[in-house]
Amino acid sequence: MGYVEDRINELREKIAKEEEMGGAKKVDKHHKSGKLTARERLNLLFDPGSFQETDMFVRHRCQDFGMGDTVVPGEGVITGHGTVNGRTVFAFSQDFTSLGGTLGEYHGKKVIKVMDLALKARAPIVGFNDSGGARIQEGVDALSSYGEVFFRNSCSSGVIPQISAIMGPTAGGAVYSPAMTDWIFMTEKSSYMFITGPDIIKTVTGEEVTPEELGGAMTHNATSGVAHFACESDAKSIELIIELLSYLPSNNMEQAPYIETQDDPARIAPELDTIIPDNPRQVYDIKKVISALVDDGKYFEPHKHYAKNIIICFARLNGRVIGIIANQPLFMAGCLDVNASDKATRFIRFCDAFNIPLLTIMDVPGYLPGTGQEWAGIIRHGAKLLWCYSEATVPKITLITRKAYGGSYVAMCSRHLGGDYVLAWPTAEIAVMGADGAAKVIHRKEIGAAEDPKAKTEEKIQEYRDLFANPYIAAARGYIDAVIIPSDSRPKIISALEALSNKKEIRPAKRHGNIPV
Repeated sequence: MGYVEDRINELREKIAKEEEMGGAKKVDKHHKSGKLTARERLNLLFDPGSFQETDMFVRHRCQDFGMGDTVVPGEGVITGHGTVNGRTVFAFSQDFTSLGGTLGEYHGKKVIKVMDLALKARAPIVGFNDSGGARIQEGVDALSSYGEVFFRNSCSSGVIPQISAIMGPTAGGAVYSPAMTDWIFMTEKSSYMFITGPDIIKTVTGEEVTPEELGGAMTHNATSGVAHFACESDAKSIELIIELLSYLPSNNMEQAPYIETQDDPARIAPELDTIIPDNPRQVYDIKKVISALVDDGKYFEPHKHYAKNIIICFARLNGRVIGIIANQPLFMAGCLDVNASDKATRFIRFCDAFNIPLLTIMDVPGYLPGTGQEWAGIIRHGAKLLWCYSEATVPKITLITRKAYGGSYVAMCSRHLGGDYVLAWPTAEIAVMGADGAAKVIHRKEIGAAEDPKAKTEEKIQEYRDLFANPYIAAARGYIDAVIIPSDSRPKIISALEALSNKKEIRPAKRHGNIPV
C-alpha cells in the first residue's frame, strides 16, 4: 500500500468507528426501548444519499472527573445537511448511546455551528432531542453552549422554520430550545419534557408523579400545549415532519411550495348548503367545512389535542398554501378561552412571518365565562388574538358561517382588525350577543309586565332574531364584502386569495410592538 492509500483507509476506519456511535450493546439497548438511533432518524428524514455530515471528529476538551480518558463519538450529536423532497434542510440529532447524548461545550458548539449554517443558507433546521441534559462534568462550559443555542433560536425565529422532535428525555435547560422553536413533535411513551423531574418534585412539594404524567407526549399535547404533535413512534414523527415541511417555505423571503392540483378551483360543495343546523343550539363539525373547501379535502392539523374549541391547520387552495383558523362548535360551542387564544395567536404569527395567507372561519358565540377564565387572564390572552390579527400583513380572508357575537366577532379577524375580504353565509348572525340574551336585556321591563312573560320573551327573541340575527346589516355598512351561498365558498375564497396575491401593507416603523404576553 502507498502512503495515500494508507491515509484513505485510515479515514475509512475512523468513519466506521464513529458510525458505531456508542457501540453495539448500547445501540441494541436503545432499539429495545423502542427508539431509533440518531443516525437512523437522520436517514429517515433526508432523501436517500443526500445527508452530508459535518464535524464528525469533534472532541471535548474536558479533563476533570476522568473525562480526559473518555471518548465520546461525535461528541454525542450528529450534525449536517441534506435534502428533504429535494429541498435543503439542516439538522442535528443527539445520540443517547454516546454518554447519554449529554450536552457539553463542544456538543453545543456543533449544534451552534449547524444552526449558524442554516441561518446563512436560509434553510429550515430540524433538531432531534434525546439527551440526558447538561454534561455535569463540564460545568459552566456546558451552560454557555445552552445559552448560545437559545440566542440562535431567537435570531432564527421568523427567518427560517425551526422544528424540534423530542425522542427521548429532555429536561432542565434542555427544554427551552425546543420551546423557542416553531413546532414540537413528541414520541409517545419514550419522550418527555420537564424543568424539574419527578424526584425533585417529590422532595420539594411531596407530589408523586411519573415522568409520563409530568411531561409525556400527551401531557404536553393535550394539557400544557407545549407540543404540537404526539406520534406513536419515531418513524411516524419523522413522516409528519416531512409532511409539515411540504407546507413551509424555506425562509421568510420565499413563498410556500406550490403543488399543482386536479381539484377544480371552481368546484362547488353542495354539502355546505345543509351543514348548518336549523336549530341554532345544535352543533356541527367545522372540520367538514374545511374538508369541503380545500384542495382534495386534505389539511394538516397541529395541536389536535389542545384547545379543541379552535382548529388550526395548513391546507392548499388551488395549489397554494394557506393557514386556517376556525372555531369548532363541537367543543365548548366554539367559545374563545385562554388556551384557544394562545393556540390561534402563535399560529397566526407563524403564518404571517412566513408569507402564508390566512383563512379564518368564524362561528363564535363569545368568550367562555367564569371566574377560572377571568383569573387565568382571559383579558390578557384574548388581547393577543386581537393583536396578532391586527399585526398580520399577509392576505386575510374571513368566512362567517353562523354566530359572530360581540367582542369575539371582532377578535376573529373581522374587517375592523384588518380582514381584507370578509364573506358571510346567509346563516350568519352578526350581533352584540345572541337573540335570547339581547331580547331579555332590551325588553326586560316589557317582559316583566306581560301577562304571559314566557310568550312575550319568545316574541321578542324572534323579533330581535329577524332584525339582527343575519348578515345584512353588516353588509349594509360595508363590514362584509359579500353574502354568498355556502356551496360557492371554495371558488369565492380562491378568487379573493388570487386577487390579494400581491398584497403589500406597510406599518409604522418601530423596533417592535409590546405584545401582551
